[in-house]
Amino acid sequence: MATIDNANQNLIVTAFWEVNSGEEGAIAALLKDFLPQAQREPGVKAFQIHQNVARPREFFFYEVFAGEAAFADHQQTDHFKNIIVGQAIPKLAKRERQQFRFI
Repeated sequence: MATIDNANQNLIVTAFWEVNSGEEGAIAALLKDFLPQAQREPGVKAFQIHQNVARPREFFFYEVFAGEAAFADHQQTDHFKNIIVGQAIPKLAKRERQQFRFI
């Protein structure tokens, strides 16, 4: 049975978005506004958003939080609620998120 090293409680979140056709530019603009705000959050250790070169409707997020509480705090920020929930998510065809821990 595997054991978990509790010394490192960072929470890694990955997200994959596929946006509705024709919404690539709008989503990219929203994310360019959102990204620096997310990166400044106190519980955020790393936060990057990538757009697929070959398939520009696809976006990949790589986020490292100080822990589960920091991730919960992130989802309660005004910029998350306004930009992601209020404006971006309605333009998505697909949204998948996964959570990981460092080994």
